[in-house]
Order: sequence, then structure tokens, then C-alpha cells
Amino acid sequence: MMHGCHTQICFSFAGLLSCLAAPMSALAHGADTPLISQHAARQPESSLHAAEWLMNSFVGPAEAGAKVTISINGGKRLIRADGLPGHSTGRFPNRGNPNAIRAQSYRFEVPAHPKLTGRITPLGRQPFGAAINGVVFDPGTAEYWRGDPGSGWRYEALGGAVRLGLDRNNAHVQPNGAYHYHGAPTGLMKRGNIRAAPMLIGWAADGFPIYTPYGYRNANKPNSGMKALKSSYRLRRGTRPSGPGGRYDGAFVQDYAYVPGAGDLDACNGRSGVTPEFPGGTYYYVVTLSYPFIPRCFKGRPDASFRRRGPGMQAFGGPRRFGRPGASGFGPPRPGQGLGGGGAGGPGEAGFRPGGGFRPAGGPPRAALAACRGKGQGARCGFHPPGRGRMRGRCLITPGGQRACVPLGRR
Repeated sequence: MMHGCHTQICFSFAGLLSCLAAPMSALAHGADTPLISQHAARQPESSLHAAEWLMNSFVGPAEAGAKVTISINGGKRLIRADGLPGHSTGRFPNRGNPNAIRAQSYRFEVPAHPKLTGRITPLGRQPFGAAINGVVFDPGTAEYWRGDPGSGWRYEALGGAVRLGLDRNNAHVQPNGAYHYHGAPTGLMKRGNIRAAPMLIGWAADGFPIYTPYGYRNANKPNSGMKALKSSYRLRRGTRPSGPGGRYDGAFVQDYAYVPGAGDLDACNGRSGVTPEFPGGTYYYVVTLSYPFIPRCFKGRPDASFRRRGPGMQAFGGPRRFGRPGASGFGPPRPGQGLGGGGAGGPGEAGFRPGGGFRPAGGPPRAALAACRGKGQGARCGFHPPGRGRMRGRCLITPGGQRACVPLGRR
């Protein structure tokens, strides 16, 4: 069992629709025109508000365990969710993990318009981000060789040396019931065709988007075809000079080394390029099928709401009802940050009833579905939502697995 990766943070399906692409005018660039700047493409507020409205109609009661909402306020993207995956999981408890999955009450915030800082910030003992279904991405472990952090040899969760009870989604459960990913979220990725176009699956703590392992061959050319993006980390050769000794075999994080240019991605498992959500370009992270699986560092500034708190840094804030009184790691978060106790949501917040609980909404508007019939992922589209002006956007896979027109801005 992994005692030290107690993370209760969450992004959500809301993210899929909330951080949408720049206005259609951004598509006017020539195929060879550089599209990437030193920060993510800034989205017009009209696009964001339209996207949030549409998101609330996309997430319905059929999406069991996918209760999420999002709003933008003062340059922050505010996210709430219950942390349930909304897809099939392994059996929990199991021999490697004695914990049952339970709903959480998550509240987080990330920069709505993240910027690259020009330096790398190591992940350390905090979560990296969360998937669009509200499940946290947390690649780290608390297990070290002979239980000694001072040894410098930390076990890799997917290295196979420690039984952690992971399921087919590379996930397992915290003692407080929080289900979380240590690698590619296979159940979530099945919701769309990840080989057709880059698929947004989450948000990092610094606000930049997270995508599946497949991306455009040429990062700035959507018509260049798709390929599996490769990490630039490689297994070291030879034998370990200390600690456990033996040959480098991937059992420990320190068995790997970053080799610039060896793959498609940088040291933080990211790159800059265009995506269906960001036709004007952005920096984005990639969850890969090989180490580091989930990025281990940030290129932007991670928000303080993602920091773990409490004695021993055992857990990241969280709903206190799941912790034993006085238990390590369950100290209360600072007011207005991290995770609070009690129900999710608050008065007047889209998607949540006052006092907690999710307000179900149907599904994508019929007009949004009709606008994408016969069209591929990322295709341009337009429709008239009820009581609103015409919206233009792109055809994207919704949380329910349907292809619908997601607005890029009002026209």
C-alpha cells in the first residue's frame, strides 16, 4: 500500500469545455507561420462564458460520478468535482490496496491564462494535476529503498517492484477513498478516438492543458498526421552505484535520465503546438505510455491550492470527514484554498445546488449534436443554442462520449 500519495485534488470534465480555443480568426495563420508564444493563447471572455454555459448542459446524470463545474473569476479557473471516475475501475479493496472508492468534495483553482516561467519547477510531494473527469493525476510514491528517504532511491509506481493494487487505468485508491491515476487513464481515453486528433484529458496545477499520448507529427500543423509522442527519458545503462545496487531496471525513479532530443517532449513531458482546443497554439503536457508517464515537473507556476498540507505532508488538504481526528496529513487547508470539508458547491455556482450536490442537466443541446453529424474530431461547426445567438466552434468529444459542437466564441 502506498501511504504517502494522499492527494485529493481534482479537475473535471468542465475543463474539456472551459479552456477552449482562441477565436476563429486565429486560424488565418499560414501553415508555416509560427503560432506559439511564450504563454498560452489568451481566450476571449465571450468564448469562455459560452463554453461554461455549454459545459453545464453537457454534464448530465448519465455521467455517474462525473459531477463537475467550472467558472472563471479574476484570472483563475475555479473547479469543483466529486472525484469519481465515471468509468469502470478495478475491484477495490484488493490485495494490494485495501481502500474503497468514495466521493470527494473538491475545490481547486488554476491560472486561466497560464504563462511559461522560463524555469522548471520539480513536482516534489504534490499532485501534478487532474483529469477532466475529476480524478487526480499523482505519479509519486512514498516508498523508498528500505523505507529510507535519505537513501535517494524512490520506488516508481509503475516499476513493478512494489505491489500497489493498481487497476487497468493505472489507478488505485487513497485511505480516504480518493481514486487517483499513476499513469495513462485508459478508461478515460476510451471516450474518444485518441489517434484522430490530440485529446484533452486534464489540467496541470500551473494551468496548462494535459493531452493523451498521441499528437500531430508536426506540432504546428494539424494536417501533418498523428503519431504516438515519445518521452525523452531513457533507462540508464549499467548498475546502480549505491543503495539497492543491481542493474537499472525501472524499479526506481532514479533509474531514468532525461536525454534532450531523444523523444518528442521536453524534460516536463510537454511541448508547444496547436490542438483542437488551442488552434492558436499553447504549451501543453502529455501523459505518455513510458516513463515518466505523468510529468514530474512544471514549466509554469503551480497554484498554491495544490500544495499538500498537514503534519508530515502525508495528504493534500481534503474533506476532513475521511480522516481520523488528529491523523497525519488531515489538517485544515487555509481559508479559500485547497479542499474544504462538507459538500461541494455553493450558492449561485453553475452545476451545484446550494448546500452541495450536483444539479443535473440533460446532455449536449440537440443543435450542438446535429452540427457535428458526419464531421470529424476538430472540424469547424456552428449552431444556434436555445435563446442565444449563433455560436461557432469545433466538433469535440464530450464527457458523455458524443461528438458535439463546442463554441470557440460568439459570432
